[in-house]
Amino acid sequence: MHLSQDFHDLFTLGSLISLITLSILEIVLGIDNIIFISIVSGKLPKEKQGKARTIGLMLALIMRVALLFSISWIVQLKNPLFFISEFGVTGRDLILFSGGIFLLYKTTIELHNKVQGYEEDGVNANKNTFRGIVFQIVLIDIVFSFDSILTAVGLVNNLIVMVLAVIIAMIIMILFSGKVSDFINLNPTIKVLALSFLLMIGTILILEAFHQHVDKTVVYISIAFSLFVESMNIRMRKKSEKRDTNDDPRDVI
Repeated sequence: MHLSQDFHDLFTLGSLISLITLSILEIVLGIDNIIFISIVSGKLPKEKQGKARTIGLMLALIMRVALLFSISWIVQLKNPLFFISEFGVTGRDLILFSGGIFLLYKTTIELHNKVQGYEEDGVNANKNTFRGIVFQIVLIDIVFSFDSILTAVGLVNNLIVMVLAVIIAMIIMILFSGKVSDFINLNPTIKVLALSFLLMIGTILILEAFHQHVDKTVVYISIAFSLFVESMNIRMRKKSEKRDTNDDPRDVI
């Protein structure tokens, strides 16, 4: 890819359509990333959560752009490094497998603490440092980046379009991650649902490492449907609480 030619082609209709399409795709592929960031940043004091998300995502953006400028190396990660019997293990497989294990571990611990009723200012509070949370955000974003970058390479040949799409998607993530984080942390059932999704995503990463393709469309549809059902439950509970308050005998004189 030649940057001068890519910049010249940037202002064509085809490149504009590619930019919009790829930006939307990057945002969709970043849903699981936003869920993880929202949960892990919620371990920090409220005043530090936004800063951790922004710094983590900005560092992740730098890493993604650096990976895009190393496309030839990224593509080579699909070539086998060694063989186990007839199974060729690639660099991508190792990254996805490690990321899946990390995600399963972190999510399982979080679910365990949630079920046991541990509070963040209790047993595990001292373990959650600002740098540690930022590092986790960057780490998991790198894992999620590989598939999105490989998808981008398959759709677009213009490197500048890829970089702009990643920047646009990351800006959207920074703007909305705070709202998503607040919504998840204010609704315990949503948080459990989000953690369950992360367990599923971790399992999918491991399956992908073993060359078992999982259609992500089915995953995202199931996430959207589950969130819709849970939103109805939340609305029902709020109306029920409101009726109970209005029917409180103490209000009767």
